[in-house]
Order: sequence, then C-alpha cells, then structure tokens
Amino acid sequence: MRVIDEGSPLSDVQLTGYFPGAIGKITELHATYYHDNWDLDVSFETQVGRELSEFISGFQKNQDGFWVATVAGEFAGSIAIDGKQANLHEARLRWLIVDPAFHGRGIGRLLLKEAIEFCRSTGYKKIYLWTFEGLDAARFLYERAGFQLREKHDLEQWGRKLTEQMFEMYLKA
Repeated sequence: MRVIDEGSPLSDVQLTGYFPGAIGKITELHATYYHDNWDLDVSFETQVGRELSEFISGFQKNQDGFWVATVAGEFAGSIAIDGKQANLHEARLRWLIVDPAFHGRGIGRLLLKEAIEFCRSTGYKKIYLWTFEGLDAARFLYERAGFQLREKHDLEQWGRKLTEQMFEMYLKA
C-alpha cells in the first residue's frame, strides 16, 4: 500500500494492489458508468469482467501493474498495465476509471502517473491504450501525460456505434 505524502491534496488517497472484491468493484463501476453515460449494453460489462478476471488470474508482477485508489477505505478508482506484449517492449494501459464521486480530485492523474512510472521502471518503450471518442476528460488526461492519438476508426460495439481511438506514448530511456 502506498500513502500519498502528507500535506498533498491527495493525502487521503491510498494506492493498493489487488484485494478480494476488486474485480467486482472495477467491473461494476465500468458497467454502471458507461451504461448511464454512454448507453453501453451488457456486452461491455461482460467483456470488462472477463478480461479483467483473466488479467488478474495471469498477473505477472515483473511485467504487469495493477493499482486501486481508495479514499478513507472507499473504492475510488483503478488502472492496470497489461504487459502481454512485454517481449515487444510495449504495454497496454487498461481499466482507468475514477468513481464520479471522486472526480476532480486528481485521482485519475495520480493513477496514470503511477502506471507510467511503473512502465519506465520496467523498461517498456511504449504504452498504448484503446478508448472511444467523446471521453474528453480522459483524453485531456492522456494527452497532458504525453499520449498522442495514433489511430481511429468507426465500429459498432457494445450495442452502439462508436469511434474507437488508439493513443500511444513512447517512453524515453
């Protein structure tokens, strides 16, 4: 567990790794947030739950990263680095989400910073992520950290038409 420096605006935030129930909390937050705000259907929830479960089951601490943010013991958000492409020196950023009750407090920025630092220390040369158009606050966060939009295309997924986007960031040695 990592406690953020006393006196910081984020001093009440703790970063932990996996704990019992984390998969369910992350899946539920994704499902409710994206259903309520983007009308994504049940296929989105089942995909998040399945892929997150597979990731945690196969977690390799020398190539994967997983962080959960809590505030006063309450789940506030998550992020993961999936290193399945480690042999290619690249990692995939996944499952970045902050509970709307904690928006605007810098938790997303903190989680993203932790994930990027992990990638640097692990020796990854590139981080990439997939998202979709319209998530403007997330896009701002990614671009502010140094990610650049590299690809986009239209598709029908999760019960609606979306413009999927791929962002990537090259890390300096």
